[in-house]
Amino acid sequence: MRLDRGVAAQRVAVADAVCARVGLDGTELPARLPATADVFAAGGTSLAHVAVIVRLLGSPPATRLAPEVWAGAEIQLADAAAGYTPREVQQWGTALLEALDADGPEPDDTPPPLVNELRLTRFAAKPGGRLVGRYDDAALFEAVAAVLDAKAAPLTADEGRSRVERKAEALAEVCGWVLEHAELPAVGGRRPVLTVQIRLADLETRARAGMLEFGGQLSPAALRHLACDCGVVPVVFDGAGQPLDVGRLTRSIPDGLRRAVTARDRGCAHPGCDRPPSWCEIHHVLPWEHGGPTALGNLVMLCKAHHRQIHTTDWAVRLRGGLPEFIPPPWIDAEQKPRTRPRTWNPTRAREGPTRIAEFA
Repeated sequence: MRLDRGVAAQRVAVADAVCARVGLDGTELPARLPATADVFAAGGTSLAHVAVIVRLLGSPPATRLAPEVWAGAEIQLADAAAGYTPREVQQWGTALLEALDADGPEPDDTPPPLVNELRLTRFAAKPGGRLVGRYDDAALFEAVAAVLDAKAAPLTADEGRSRVERKAEALAEVCGWVLEHAELPAVGGRRPVLTVQIRLADLETRARAGMLEFGGQLSPAALRHLACDCGVVPVVFDGAGQPLDVGRLTRSIPDGLRRAVTARDRGCAHPGCDRPPSWCEIHHVLPWEHGGPTALGNLVMLCKAHHRQIHTTDWAVRLRGGLPEFIPPPWIDAEQKPRTRPRTWNPTRAREGPTRIAEFA
């Protein structure tokens, strides 16, 4: 009949439940679910309804019921199927069986061990990969869920990411923060870092790709995003690919300049975003590969989500009067009116001239 395996299995299960049976001696026997069979034969329910009833009556709570109680439950489920959707029958029937099976399963002094697992699988034909996790330990799951719930909230009123996209990026953002700020065990004698391998000549000529240790090849936009604010370790190779010299780690944004940007922007500069400086990166307004200088007048502080937004969408940022302002794409604002984050401003102090800001470690 050229049916998918799941559809074929469903039809076989339904037929086994609602069709009359024949005994070994040729005697015709009633259907295994007689009340359901009557409703189904009268056209009062569908294959999906019967499949739900079959699953419910084969569940552990149903198998613990006495035969007469089980038969009564089947009659009630058949009646419910005539007026409910399959999903509603599933919910209603689950509650019914739990009520009938008031004692529940026998106590088990040796419960099965908790299973906590997370699988990371790299895509074979494209960059990136898949994470599939399971947490039987409620405390561990609650810790993960609480962090993602806090970090996956919409950042601004113009948030264009779906909730699942925000959660995925929140997990990566938290991991990135840990890589930058937390003490982690050494891997091969060094602190875990996000490493991109690319030739310097390629990087200086608008490289179109780079290679990650785990995630595979980077897109040009992702590479430019990382290159905005990164640490660079020069490694010199000979013609045979053997490393000849490894230099020191240097930041693309010097520490003093980073402090100046922090003092000006005080966190993500995007209007409506409240990410603090420790969760932010530094973005070159005019890309450095296009000749943009690494100077205060060309740098702006952005959280990871808005940094990625500037690199991958039609949002734009510029500095006007030394302060960042953001230009939305036409589909958000047809007039593309620049937006800035509100700032506390004291006209009296402004007339007195610049204020020196001291920072104490």
